[in-house]
Amino acid sequence: MKVFLIKTVKTCCNEQVAYAAEMSTHAEPARQDEARAWWLRAALVAQAPREVFAVLRDDSRAAAEDRQDAIAAVVFLAGLALTLISGQAATFADDPLRAGIVIPVWLFIAGLLVGLVNYWLAGGVLYLALDWLGRGASYRQARHLLALAAVPLALSLVLLPVRLALYGDDIFRSGGSDSGPGAHVFTVLEAGFGVWSLVLLAIGIRVVQGWSWPRTAGAVVVFGGLVAVADLALSLFGG
Repeated sequence: MKVFLIKTVKTCCNEQVAYAAEMSTHAEPARQDEARAWWLRAALVAQAPREVFAVLRDDSRAAAEDRQDAIAAVVFLAGLALTLISGQAATFADDPLRAGIVIPVWLFIAGLLVGLVNYWLAGGVLYLALDWLGRGASYRQARHLLALAAVPLALSLVLLPVRLALYGDDIFRSGGSDSGPGAHVFTVLEAGFGVWSLVLLAIGIRVVQGWSWPRTAGAVVVFGGLVAVADLALSLFGG
């Protein structure tokens, strides 16, 4: 009788282990497919935002891990775009020692830092704005929402080759050939990408939170106000 029970237990355990291994084997390709799908969603969020943000409602740990690589890429590219339109970039090569390979190296490092700072801090500001207006997203979901809304900023990098072709590295010098009326065209285009990101942010908040447009607009205004206050505080502190 004891032998029979031991064999039965062993059989059940073996079947459970085999079942768990089979489930793990099937789950892994599914996770990989979902991670690849997020690269496509990140590329299409500017075109079909409602469909992409609807998937973002799943804030489980597994879902967050599936999209983290695509989110990280967007964060870096958006940080690079923000670095390029900064006043520091416009005067970086005024120092003769900052030329050649130094410029792209600086852009890479600065873009990475700017992206990370905006991802964590601005994502936290968005979380506070959503929480203040009611049932908000989690901090992680708010960060991912902000990152996906920043895709147009990442897309604005398509202007960089055109600027380099027209002005060369003068875009990194004050008073260079890019200081004429033609530069205003790029300023307007860059502002357009920024407005596009704000529109995506509003759509994302509405879809993820299920809020009305007035409440969504209020969240965007509160977020913008908090960012402006934080930026002013950092400027005063830095000054």
